[in-house]
Amino acid sequence: MYKIFLTLIFASLLNAEIIDGVSVVVKEKAITLFDVKQEMALSNVDAKKASDILIRKALEEIEIQEKKLSVSSEEVYEDIKATAARNNLGVSEFYEAVRNANGLSSTELKEKVEEKLLSQKLYAAISYSAMNPPSESEVQEYYDLHQADFTHPSSFGVMIYTSKDQARLQEKIDNPMFYSPDITSMEQALPYEKISPELAALLEKTKLNSFTQIVPDGKGAFMSFYLKSVVSAKEGGIESVKNQIMNKIMEDQREQVLGDYFLRLRQNTDINIIRLP
Repeated sequence: MYKIFLTLIFASLLNAEIIDGVSVVVKEKAITLFDVKQEMALSNVDAKKASDILIRKALEEIEIQEKKLSVSSEEVYEDIKATAARNNLGVSEFYEAVRNANGLSSTELKEKVEEKLLSQKLYAAISYSAMNPPSESEVQEYYDLHQADFTHPSSFGVMIYTSKDQARLQEKIDNPMFYSPDITSMEQALPYEKISPELAALLEKTKLNSFTQIVPDGKGAFMSFYLKSVVSAKEGGIESVKNQIMNKIMEDQREQVLGDYFLRLRQNTDINIIRLP
Protein backbone atom coordinates (compact mmCIF):
# COMPACT_ATOMS: atom_id res chain seq x y z
CA MET A 1 0.00 0.00 0.00
CA TYR A 2 2.85 2.37 0.91
CA LYS A 3 4.54 1.73 -2.47
CA ILE A 4 1.26 2.29 -4.31
CA PHE A 5 0.78 5.58 -2.43
CA LEU A 6 4.28 6.78 -3.43
CA THR A 7 3.64 5.74 -7.01
CA LEU A 8 0.42 7.74 -7.11
CA ILE A 9 2.13 10.81 -5.65
CA PHE A 10 4.95 10.54 -8.19
CA ALA A 11 2.47 10.14 -11.05
CA SER A 12 0.46 13.17 -9.94
CA LEU A 13 3.62 15.28 -9.63
CA LEU A 14 4.75 14.20 -13.08
CA ASN A 15 1.34 15.02 -14.52
CA ALA A 16 1.40 18.44 -12.84
CA GLU A 17 4.83 19.07 -14.37
CA ILE A 18 3.46 18.32 -17.84
CA ILE A 19 0.40 20.53 -17.32
CA ASP A 20 2.58 23.33 -15.95
CA GLY A 21 4.54 23.23 -19.20
CA VAL A 22 1.45 23.98 -21.32
CA SER A 23 0.58 27.62 -21.97
CA VAL A 24 -2.30 27.41 -24.46
CA VAL A 25 -4.40 24.60 -25.90
CA VAL A 26 -5.93 25.15 -29.33
CA LYS A 27 -8.44 22.42 -30.20
CA GLU A 28 -6.35 19.79 -28.35
CA LYS A 29 -3.10 21.17 -29.84
CA ALA A 30 -0.77 22.28 -27.03
CA ILE A 31 1.41 25.39 -27.10
CA THR A 32 4.05 25.24 -24.38
CA LEU A 33 5.52 27.98 -22.21
CA PHE A 34 8.80 27.32 -24.00
CA ASP A 35 7.09 27.95 -27.37
CA VAL A 36 5.75 31.28 -26.13
CA LYS A 37 9.11 32.37 -24.68
CA GLN A 38 10.86 31.39 -27.91
CA GLU A 39 8.36 33.41 -29.99
CA MET A 40 8.78 36.38 -27.63
CA ALA A 41 12.53 36.36 -28.25
CA LEU A 42 12.22 35.70 -31.98
CA SER A 43 9.61 38.39 -32.71
CA ASN A 44 10.63 40.77 -29.90
CA VAL A 45 7.06 40.95 -28.53
CA ASP A 46 5.38 40.48 -25.16
CA ALA A 47 3.79 37.22 -23.98
CA LYS A 48 0.26 38.21 -25.10
CA LYS A 49 1.36 39.05 -28.65
CA ALA A 50 3.55 35.94 -28.83
CA SER A 51 0.63 33.73 -27.77
CA ASP A 52 -1.60 35.40 -30.38
CA ILE A 53 0.98 34.63 -33.08
CA LEU A 54 1.23 31.00 -31.99
CA ILE A 55 -2.57 30.61 -31.77
CA ARG A 56 -2.84 31.93 -35.33
CA LYS A 57 -0.16 29.45 -36.47
CA ALA A 58 -2.01 26.60 -34.73
CA LEU A 59 -5.28 27.60 -36.40
CA GLU A 60 -3.52 27.66 -39.77
CA GLU A 61 -2.08 24.17 -39.19
CA ILE A 62 -5.54 22.86 -38.27
CA GLU A 63 -7.05 24.45 -41.39
CA ILE A 64 -4.31 23.02 -43.61
CA GLN A 65 -5.02 19.54 -42.26
CA GLU A 66 -8.78 19.90 -42.59
CA LYS A 67 -8.52 21.22 -46.15
CA LYS A 68 -6.02 18.42 -46.92
CA LEU A 69 -3.50 20.79 -48.49
CA SER A 70 -0.06 19.46 -49.38
CA VAL A 71 3.21 20.53 -50.99
CA SER A 72 5.42 18.26 -53.08
CA SER A 73 9.19 18.06 -52.85
CA GLU A 74 9.31 19.40 -56.43
CA GLU A 75 7.41 22.53 -55.40
CA VAL A 76 9.80 23.08 -52.49
CA TYR A 77 12.84 22.69 -54.74
CA GLU A 78 11.44 25.03 -57.42
CA ASP A 79 10.78 27.71 -54.81
CA ILE A 80 14.33 27.40 -53.45
CA LYS A 81 15.72 27.45 -56.98
CA ALA A 82 13.74 30.61 -57.83
CA THR A 83 14.84 32.36 -54.62
CA ALA A 84 18.45 31.45 -55.31
CA ALA A 85 18.16 32.78 -58.88
CA ARG A 86 16.74 36.11 -57.63
CA ASN A 87 19.86 36.44 -55.52
CA ASN A 88 22.14 35.45 -58.41
CA LEU A 89 23.12 32.20 -56.70
CA GLY A 90 23.05 28.55 -57.61
CA VAL A 91 21.04 26.23 -55.36
CA SER A 92 24.12 24.84 -53.58
CA GLU A 93 25.49 28.37 -53.12
CA PHE A 94 22.13 29.43 -51.69
CA TYR A 95 22.12 26.52 -49.22
CA GLU A 96 25.58 27.57 -48.07
CA ALA A 97 24.57 31.25 -47.78
CA VAL A 98 21.53 30.37 -45.66
CA ARG A 99 23.61 28.05 -43.48
CA ASN A 100 26.20 30.79 -42.92
CA ALA A 101 23.59 33.49 -42.27
CA ASN A 102 20.99 31.62 -40.20
CA GLY A 103 22.58 28.31 -39.25
CA LEU A 104 19.86 26.37 -41.08
CA SER A 105 20.76 23.08 -42.75
CA SER A 106 19.34 22.31 -46.20
CA THR A 107 16.80 19.97 -44.58
CA GLU A 108 15.67 22.68 -42.14
CA LEU A 109 15.44 25.20 -44.98
CA LYS A 110 13.24 22.83 -46.98
CA GLU A 111 10.96 22.44 -43.96
CA LYS A 112 10.66 26.22 -43.66
CA VAL A 113 9.89 26.56 -47.37
CA GLU A 114 7.28 23.80 -47.15
CA GLU A 115 5.59 25.63 -44.26
CA LYS A 116 5.61 28.86 -46.28
CA LEU A 117 4.12 27.21 -49.38
CA LEU A 118 1.42 25.48 -47.34
CA SER A 119 0.47 28.83 -45.80
CA GLN A 120 0.35 30.42 -49.26
CA LYS A 121 -1.97 27.68 -50.50
CA LEU A 122 -4.19 28.12 -47.47
CA TYR A 123 -4.33 31.90 -47.90
CA ALA A 124 -5.18 31.48 -51.59
CA ALA A 125 -7.94 28.98 -50.78
CA ILE A 126 -9.45 31.36 -48.22
CA SER A 127 -9.11 34.68 -50.02
CA TYR A 128 -9.34 33.90 -53.75
CA SER A 129 -13.12 34.16 -54.15
CA ALA A 130 -13.37 37.24 -51.92
CA MET A 131 -10.85 39.40 -53.82
CA ASN A 132 -11.27 41.59 -56.90
CA PRO A 133 -8.62 43.43 -58.91
CA PRO A 134 -8.68 47.19 -58.22
CA SER A 135 -10.21 49.57 -60.77
CA GLU A 136 -8.28 52.37 -62.49
CA SER A 137 -9.91 54.92 -60.19
CA GLU A 138 -8.90 52.92 -57.10
CA VAL A 139 -5.30 52.77 -58.33
CA GLN A 140 -5.28 56.53 -58.99
CA GLU A 141 -6.82 57.27 -55.58
CA TYR A 142 -4.27 55.08 -53.82
CA TYR A 143 -1.43 56.77 -55.70
CA ASP A 144 -2.72 60.25 -54.80
CA LEU A 145 -2.96 59.32 -51.11
CA HIS A 146 0.37 57.49 -50.83
CA GLN A 147 2.80 59.25 -53.16
CA ALA A 148 5.34 59.47 -50.35
CA ASP A 149 5.50 55.66 -50.35
CA PHE A 150 6.80 55.66 -53.92
CA THR A 151 9.98 57.64 -53.48
CA HIS A 152 12.18 54.78 -54.64
CA PRO A 153 13.50 54.81 -58.23
CA SER A 154 11.35 53.37 -60.98
CA SER A 155 14.39 52.01 -62.86
CA PHE A 156 18.19 51.88 -62.94
CA GLY A 157 20.43 52.30 -65.97
CA VAL A 158 23.44 50.05 -65.45
CA MET A 159 26.45 48.53 -67.14
CA ILE A 160 26.87 44.96 -65.95
CA TYR A 161 30.45 43.67 -65.83
CA THR A 162 30.93 39.90 -65.52
CA SER A 163 34.00 37.70 -65.10
CA LYS A 164 34.89 34.24 -63.83
CA ASP A 165 37.99 35.82 -62.29
CA GLN A 166 36.97 37.86 -59.25
CA ALA A 167 40.41 39.47 -59.01
CA ARG A 168 40.18 40.72 -62.61
CA LEU A 169 36.76 42.21 -61.90
CA GLN A 170 38.12 43.97 -58.83
CA GLU A 171 40.85 45.49 -61.00
CA LYS A 172 38.13 46.92 -63.26
CA ILE A 173 36.36 48.42 -60.26
CA ASP A 174 39.58 49.94 -58.92
CA ASN A 175 40.53 51.26 -62.36
CA PRO A 176 37.54 51.82 -64.72
CA MET A 177 39.94 52.27 -67.68
CA PHE A 178 41.30 48.76 -67.13
CA TYR A 179 40.55 46.30 -69.95
CA SER A 180 40.66 42.54 -69.89
CA PRO A 181 39.22 40.00 -72.34
CA ASP A 182 38.19 38.01 -69.25
CA ILE A 183 35.56 40.67 -68.47
CA THR A 184 32.33 40.98 -70.45
CA SER A 185 29.97 43.94 -70.25
CA MET A 186 26.33 44.60 -71.05
CA GLU A 187 24.26 47.76 -70.77
CA GLN A 188 20.76 47.30 -69.39
CA ALA A 189 17.78 49.14 -67.89
CA LEU A 190 16.51 47.43 -64.73
CA PRO A 191 12.90 48.28 -63.71
CA TYR A 192 12.61 48.50 -59.93
CA GLU A 193 9.56 46.24 -59.72
CA LYS A 194 11.14 43.48 -61.80
CA ILE A 195 14.36 42.97 -59.88
CA SER A 196 14.88 41.28 -56.52
CA PRO A 197 14.57 43.39 -53.35
CA GLU A 198 18.21 42.54 -52.58
CA LEU A 199 19.44 43.90 -55.92
CA ALA A 200 17.21 46.96 -55.61
CA ALA A 201 18.66 47.70 -52.18
CA LEU A 202 22.20 47.23 -53.50
CA LEU A 203 21.62 49.68 -56.37
CA GLU A 204 19.80 52.22 -54.19
CA LYS A 205 22.78 52.54 -51.86
CA THR A 206 25.26 52.81 -54.77
CA LYS A 207 26.40 56.29 -55.78
CA LEU A 208 25.78 57.40 -59.36
CA ASN A 209 28.70 56.68 -61.72
CA SER A 210 30.21 54.07 -59.44
CA PHE A 211 30.37 50.30 -59.07
CA THR A 212 28.48 48.05 -56.70
CA GLN A 213 30.32 45.45 -54.68
CA ILE A 214 31.08 42.18 -56.45
CA VAL A 215 28.31 39.57 -56.22
CA PRO A 216 27.92 36.02 -57.60
CA ASP A 217 26.04 35.75 -60.89
CA GLY A 218 24.57 32.34 -60.07
CA LYS A 219 26.47 30.66 -62.92
CA GLY A 220 29.85 30.23 -61.31
CA ALA A 221 31.08 33.72 -62.20
CA PHE A 222 31.02 37.17 -60.58
CA MET A 223 29.54 40.50 -61.53
CA SER A 224 29.39 44.16 -60.58
CA PHE A 225 26.91 46.83 -61.65
CA TYR A 226 28.12 50.26 -62.77
CA LEU A 227 25.28 52.68 -62.03
CA LYS A 228 24.90 55.09 -64.95
CA SER A 229 21.46 56.61 -64.31
CA VAL A 230 18.45 56.51 -62.02
CA VAL A 231 14.87 57.31 -63.04
CA SER A 232 12.77 58.40 -60.08
CA ALA A 233 9.22 57.20 -59.55
CA LYS A 234 8.09 60.83 -59.68
CA GLU A 235 9.53 61.24 -63.17
CA GLY A 236 7.93 57.98 -64.25
CA GLY A 237 4.52 58.98 -62.86
CA ILE A 238 1.77 56.59 -61.87
CA GLU A 239 2.49 54.25 -64.81
CA SER A 240 5.93 53.45 -63.40
CA VAL A 241 4.44 52.16 -60.14
CA LYS A 242 1.00 51.00 -61.32
CA ASN A 243 1.72 47.29 -60.93
CA GLN A 244 3.20 47.87 -57.51
CA ILE A 245 0.09 49.80 -56.43
CA MET A 246 -2.23 47.07 -57.72
CA ASN A 247 -0.22 44.45 -55.84
CA LYS A 248 -0.35 46.56 -52.66
CA ILE A 249 -4.13 47.02 -52.90
CA MET A 250 -4.61 43.30 -53.48
CA GLU A 251 -2.28 42.54 -50.57
CA ASP A 252 -4.29 44.84 -48.29
CA GLN A 253 -7.50 43.15 -49.46
CA ARG A 254 -6.06 39.73 -48.74
CA GLU A 255 -4.87 40.72 -45.27
CA GLN A 256 -8.34 42.06 -44.46
CA VAL A 257 -10.02 38.87 -45.69
CA LEU A 258 -7.57 36.64 -43.83
CA GLY A 259 -7.78 38.73 -40.67
CA ASP A 260 -11.58 38.50 -40.64
CA TYR A 261 -11.49 34.78 -41.43
CA PHE A 262 -9.10 33.84 -38.63
CA LEU A 263 -10.86 36.15 -36.17
CA ARG A 264 -14.12 34.27 -36.78
CA LEU A 265 -12.27 30.95 -36.66
CA ARG A 266 -10.67 31.86 -33.33
CA GLN A 267 -14.05 32.83 -31.88
CA ASN A 268 -15.52 29.48 -32.95
CA THR A 269 -12.60 27.28 -31.89
CA ASP A 270 -12.04 25.78 -28.46
CA ILE A 271 -9.03 27.72 -27.16
CA ASN A 272 -7.90 27.44 -23.56
CA ILE A 273 -5.28 29.92 -22.35
CA ILE A 274 -3.86 28.27 -19.22
CA ARG A 275 -1.12 30.75 -18.37
CA LEU A 276 1.47 32.99 -20.00
CA PRO A 277 5.14 33.44 -19.01
